Amino acid sequence: MTGSRRALGSAAHKRGRWAEALCVLSLTLRGWRVIARGVVAGRGTGAGEIDIIAKRGRVLAFIEVKARPSLEEAARAISAAQQQRLVRGAEVYLARNPHWAGLEPRFDAMLVAPGRFPRHLMDAWSSRP
Repeated sequence: MTGSRRALGSAAHKRGRWAEALCVLSLTLRGWRVIARGVVAGRGTGAGEIDIIAKRGRVLAFIEVKARPSLEEAARAISAAQQQRLVRGAEVYLARNPHWAGLEPRFDAMLVAPGRFPRHLMDAWSSRP
């Protein structure tokens, strides 16, 4: 990776971590308990990183955070293939953490754009085909 690509990647990573922190604050203020951040299932699982896992009541939400120049761009940035990787990640997480098995898993998205409070899209997609 060239120096300029590495710098761009680092800047994007910092923006992503800032967006996640903003989303954690938003969730916490609305009564969610954040269980984990940046969960990686591991090599060979075909799973993607889960940005935030949060619980409220009987719901265990697996949340994808997207930060873009507009909320519309952030929403379009979550592809079907990425959704499936996150579903696989949630399956691996639940298999490794059976104490959460009694809860209702859900896939949410949180969209972040400059000057806007994060938009929480509950039940953004389904684990069913």
